[in-house]
Amino acid sequence: MITVVGSLKGGSGKSTVTFNLAVWLARAGKKIRVVDIDPQATLRDVAEIREEDGFEPSINVEDKEALDDDDLVKAWEVLVDIGAADLDAMKKALKLADRVLVPVPPSQADIWSTQRFVQFVRNLREGEQMPEILGFINRGDTHHAVRETEETAAALVSLSGLKFIKPRLAQRTVFRRSFSEGLAVFEMHGQGKAAQEFHGLCAKLYPKVVGK
Repeated sequence: MITVVGSLKGGSGKSTVTFNLAVWLARAGKKIRVVDIDPQATLRDVAEIREEDGFEPSINVEDKEALDDDDLVKAWEVLVDIGAADLDAMKKALKLADRVLVPVPPSQADIWSTQRFVQFVRNLREGEQMPEILGFINRGDTHHAVRETEETAAALVSLSGLKFIKPRLAQRTVFRRSFSEGLAVFEMHGQGKAAQEFHGLCAKLYPKVVGK
């Protein structure tokens, strides 16, 4: 399966989500390939930090040339981190995608951006089999009095062409701190709330892996 993690808007946490998914799957023994087509190369940077510090399993991150590799589909899962800065590479990745995972921070701007992204994918794949497009709340509010996360979730539920999934990741410092150190959040604090949230997301995306 080829899963593209993407959106049109920067700052949604795509690289952090992709990296944590890659580590989670690698630790589960799955054959994965990870592709970073964002010119910022954040995903490649964190993979290098992880390798330099000797953390296992190491994560090999490839560049956009991997999208032309006929053997790409032989991996159990391919994770592709996309950015809108390289439009041609983004289109190529989306043409290959079996599913598209969209992290959505709680804001009106991100809702609008997600609407445009879903329509972009639909236009790109018109006349072809559509990939499954999944949206979830990323960097959600942790304070119960702040309603923007629930309002964003309600908007995503009603968004045509996107399937909203309930597991959400909150805005927690540990996501940034673990990422900067080359660690997945569940490696840094295995019993913390962030780790529990991420395991919940993985259980939704990879139920057969969790069930083993």
